[in-house]
Amino acid sequence: MSAPVVIAENLARHYEVGGGLFSKPNVVKALSHASFSIEPGKTLAVVGESGCGKSTLARLITLIEEPTAGTLSIGGTPATPANWDKLRSDMQIVFQDPYGSLNLRHRVGSILEEPLKINRPEMSAQDRQAKAREMMALVGLRPEHYDRFPHMFSGGQRQRIAIARALMLEPKLLVLDEPVSALDLSIQSQVLNLLLDLQERLDLAYLFISHDLSVVRHVADEVIVMYLGRPVEFGARDQVFDAPRHPYTKALLSATPTTEPHLRRERIKLEGELPSPLNVPEGCPFAPRCWKAKDICRQTRPELSGQPHPAACHFPEG
Repeated sequence: MSAPVVIAENLARHYEVGGGLFSKPNVVKALSHASFSIEPGKTLAVVGESGCGKSTLARLITLIEEPTAGTLSIGGTPATPANWDKLRSDMQIVFQDPYGSLNLRHRVGSILEEPLKINRPEMSAQDRQAKAREMMALVGLRPEHYDRFPHMFSGGQRQRIAIARALMLEPKLLVLDEPVSALDLSIQSQVLNLLLDLQERLDLAYLFISHDLSVVRHVADEVIVMYLGRPVEFGARDQVFDAPRHPYTKALLSATPTTEPHLRRERIKLEGELPSPLNVPEGCPFAPRCWKAKDICRQTRPELSGQPHPAACHFPEG
């Protein structure tokens, strides 16, 4: 078994918001108690509704923001602000929107070479160009694309450019933040298959962030289900999809379209809105929307625990 590329233990990120001259600021706990590891060649998927903490987790893992609490280790090295610059090249991110993540004023070759200019200043221009052309071929772009501008490409091709750019520094982990949700359905499978092929070739670890469970089932090895900033279920893909233990996971899966009759579930419609992160309910934060909630659920927050895989629920499914 390979050593994990990344190990996160009890990661948390809190933000102070509001407040004034005579009032204290409120604290939004955007992420709390996130623990996991990802090995080379494996994919950990993070799923949940908007506002559940997925993108906050991505910013912590890519060292864009410092955690409020918890520890993060990359390639066996504890990540601290003092060594962020050294570790960042091991962690690269591919964003959701291929239209907004590329500089439309620069040619593709310049976009791909920029990470090398910043992080590998000793490389010659000739070597940078050779590396850029190598990455273009790896993601399925043609040599003549080198001198073209991003507006000349389709959405799927732009996402291939973004993936090539992320690979320029030969990272160990890619954070994929909704990498296909902005693409047409006909193109999504092409990009997903490209990512799976690159993972196999380069032994990459992926942190795959998505709200689309049908996509997650296709790519993930393990799954974390997030709700209001906290993991509520964690397990191997087949465990989570075939035998969900948390009611929230069960509700998410029931709303996922499928063409396979044996995977269809009776639709569970959640009542009420997602609580505000500024006013998280006492006890289990899912209790106000849960059809199984009892008094203990409204009073005591459940821990992430249990078998065959952990769930944060007093009355788990199954």
